[in-house]
Amino acid sequence: MIQIKSIVEAALEDCKKDGTLKLELLPEVLLETPKQADHGDLSTNVAMVLAKSEGKPPRKIAEAIVSHIKVPSDVLAAVSIAGAGFINFKINPGFALNTLTEIFKQGPDFGKSKMGGGKKVQVEFVSANPTGPLHVGHGRGAVYGDALSRLLSAAGYKVTKEYYLNDAGVQMQTLGRSVLLRMKELQGEKVEFPENCYQGAYIKDIAAEVLAKNKNFGSEEEAIKFCGDYAGAKIHDEIVADLKDCGVTHDVYYYESTLHKKNLVADAVEFLRKRGYVEDREGAIWFLSTKFGDEKDRVLKKSDGFYTYFAADIAYHKEKFDRGFDYVIDVWGADHAGHVPRMKAAIEAMGHDPKQFDAVLIQLVNLMRGGELISMSTRSAQYETLRTLLNEVGKDVCRYFFLMRSHDAQLDFDIELAKSQTMENPVYYIQYAHARIASVFAKAHANGVSLDYNHVDLSLLTLPEELAITRFLGEYPALVEEAAKELTPHKISFYLLELARRFQSYYTKGNKEPAYRFLTDDPKMTLAKCYLLKNIQIVLKNGLDLLGLSAPDRMDSQEE
Repeated sequence: MIQIKSIVEAALEDCKKDGTLKLELLPEVLLETPKQADHGDLSTNVAMVLAKSEGKPPRKIAEAIVSHIKVPSDVLAAVSIAGAGFINFKINPGFALNTLTEIFKQGPDFGKSKMGGGKKVQVEFVSANPTGPLHVGHGRGAVYGDALSRLLSAAGYKVTKEYYLNDAGVQMQTLGRSVLLRMKELQGEKVEFPENCYQGAYIKDIAAEVLAKNKNFGSEEEAIKFCGDYAGAKIHDEIVADLKDCGVTHDVYYYESTLHKKNLVADAVEFLRKRGYVEDREGAIWFLSTKFGDEKDRVLKKSDGFYTYFAADIAYHKEKFDRGFDYVIDVWGADHAGHVPRMKAAIEAMGHDPKQFDAVLIQLVNLMRGGELISMSTRSAQYETLRTLLNEVGKDVCRYFFLMRSHDAQLDFDIELAKSQTMENPVYYIQYAHARIASVFAKAHANGVSLDYNHVDLSLLTLPEELAITRFLGEYPALVEEAAKELTPHKISFYLLELARRFQSYYTKGNKEPAYRFLTDDPKMTLAKCYLLKNIQIVLKNGLDLLGLSAPDRMDSQEE
């Protein structure tokens, strides 16, 4: 696919040079597989994209592009125009099959690229307040952030995974008060428990632990602080453990309290003031975010002398860029949508290109059990945690289900489907394909078949499915780059599922048609087919690695 894209781009450049087309702005060349097989192997609608800017019918533009395409016989068998202006390509089978040689040679590196050029990228994700266990919504953001980091690393970026720990402010005081009140209850006092306090059972457990320490507090304020610090540390340790069991780790834990201890919040406000974007009014300090398209100016320091959360966020993001990151990505919950424009305004006010910052909003997870929606709340006693989900469905299934839809779409997580070991379960289906290939190799070994891949006759792979699968394998590197550019790791999930489907269809035919059998009486044919399977297995494993999933050689319920 990459080579075909380069051929079209070269033709466009030639069209521009000789004046055949104006091409004031060269469009991105997108390729896709035509719905009708007789239209070719790949197709592009670039002529249609150019119709408006060129002021010509798409078909005329397509004709101009095709006339400038130099058709290398080793790459393209034919180029044609269809319909209103689609350009279709028929790929030389030999060229497509050479993809297998590249995959086998590169092995675990197939799909990796240098697109990022080693630029430093920080991905901040999870960053949940240490006031309660992670819920499944946090889990989706955690898995997305981890998979995105893996994807960006594969695309040549130097990635730092960071967790911003809100260990200061009102929520920590509320946590401490919640624990203290439960302590009083455990001591027999009748307590009016406020609705805004944390009410989960974990608060009672922590209260019992603090009581066991027999601490004597000089004041209620001291007791609240101790309880908040103790509970926050304990909850954070549990959060880290839950994330680790979900395959998620961070390189850096950045504490909000650090910003205040080092006076970085005040410094950031003064930095913006010197740049002319802060003013004093109504007894408060304001950031003039309307100068950058925000709907209203934002308070940085309230009239009571306390800095706002937004001021701390500005200081934190200033510190990120001061550390030398070229690109900063924040993974937030969908309820933070209103925070995006003001944060972009702050980034620009600091003198950075707003394109150096991205805020990815993770939509909600609807957890389904027995066809019914499970209600979740961090403060109520009804609370479906990431830990509970992990214990029920396991790491691999949990991660894949979180990544099987775009992050900007709500996700219905069907626990019963996730727990099933059937072909209806997509992650089971993909892993089963990998295991099935391993079973073919095991059978070959048991039968004394030598699989020496140094001398494979690729010309023996002539079946339509074999060529189609090979071409599809060749699309993987471009897809990795595309997913990295668009911050869409779910595209890898889609690809793996489609690759597994193509393999399973190919495999199933082997039980009915001799031409599709992998282990044959012809050693050369057997070697060629197993070589194709080996390359399918390599790409499956590489994709599963990107998603943070295992690639088992055998499934518990596997039957061959």
